[in-house]
Amino acid sequence: MSTTVESTTERSAAEVNEQIRALWLRSGGTLNGEQREEYRRLVMEWAAVAPQVARAA
Repeated sequence: MSTTVESTTERSAAEVNEQIRALWLRSGGTLNGEQREEYRRLVMEWAAVAPQVARAA
């Protein structure tokens, strides 16, 4: 059983999107296994906060 506590600080969709873009730039357009996992995590984080942006518009 994991005892890791996730951060409760939510970043904006724009902040997460910037990290996604930076990941792709660093990788040269091809993600290795570790980068794919980071990308997956970032996309899931982005999806969790993106609807808040849509409701605010």
